[in-house]
Amino acid sequence: MSKNFDRASEYEMQMREHQINAVVKRPVGVSAFTCEECGRPIPEQRRLASVGCIRYIDCQTIFELKDKHYRSV
Repeated sequence: MSKNFDRASEYEMQMREHQINAVVKRPVGVSAFTCEECGRPIPEQRRLASVGCIRYIDCQTIFELKDKHYRSV
């Protein structure tokens, strides 16, 4: 049982490190003025708060939910 716990713990640590690296190492550029998904204008307040954003808030929420539930391993 201890080996299973160790493996699960190691896997969780690797996944967490992978997720952190994905966020830290992503290129941050200029925020888009229109959403890549739906074409709606991205509000200035969002562009300033989330530098490098490319999606309208609703589209970003859907994107993150899909990524969370349907990610490939």
